[in-house]
Amino acid sequence: MTLRQEIVGNAMQMAIVNLHPGQTVYCEAGKFLFKTTNVTMETRLSGPSNSGGQAQGGGMGGMLRTAMQAGQRALAGESLAFQYFTAQGAEGTVGFAGVLPGEMRALELDGTRAWFAEKDAFVAAEATVDFGIAFQGGRTGVKGGEGFVLEKFTGHGTVIIAGAGNFIDLDPADFGGRVEVDTGCVVAFEEGIRYGVQRIGGLNRQGLMNAVLGGEGLSLATLEGSGRVILQSLTIESLANALRKAQGGDKQGPTGGLFSSSAG
Repeated sequence: MTLRQEIVGNAMQMAIVNLHPGQTVYCEAGKFLFKTTNVTMETRLSGPSNSGGQAQGGGMGGMLRTAMQAGQRALAGESLAFQYFTAQGAEGTVGFAGVLPGEMRALELDGTRAWFAEKDAFVAAEATVDFGIAFQGGRTGVKGGEGFVLEKFTGHGTVIIAGAGNFIDLDPADFGGRVEVDTGCVVAFEEGIRYGVQRIGGLNRQGLMNAVLGGEGLSLATLEGSGRVILQSLTIESLANALRKAQGGDKQGPTGGLFSSSAG
């Protein structure tokens, strides 16, 4: 049963989901906006299973799987719980949104390819879509904390994601098979894309110039192969820096924030 949804709005988009009787959608805690009265809401620690989208079963095995899922989400810095919404008796409506001004996108999974998303992108999904945690980025990602923990979506159905600013769609195959981007710009990509994190130079003069004066840090995300990639035009870090400057709380010199001090 196809999930009927409409993405509305401009600077801060929202997803309006229409549920058939008995149809269920789940979201990460904090992304819910509103619902009609015939839609029930239930908060669970467990994610959907591979069989029809119901929560994973009870017993010791189910409890262990639930504990592992919760532990993985805690490692990713995400909410421990999901909220489930089910229409009862008649069609119902639920509204969701991201947490930053920007775009939303509905991804359709047909069971052939998984999708990976950065840890703040997930908004909501059909209960027939499985949620998991993937670890990518290699040793550099582990040390730098850049893109190491990603969310993975498999199965059949619709996944709704959100990003900051505007979305940029590309395929690395159109650019010689590889692109390098700011680690904070990666929103989501299809299975088949190889994701990594690489240092941009060493601790030499040019490397320090890139990090201190260029504002790019010491690493970039690499995306290789053929498949869909979604980037965002605004990073959370740049938005936070802009807000600090607007509030007068960040007195920066030519070296940016590395040697800046708070206003006294």
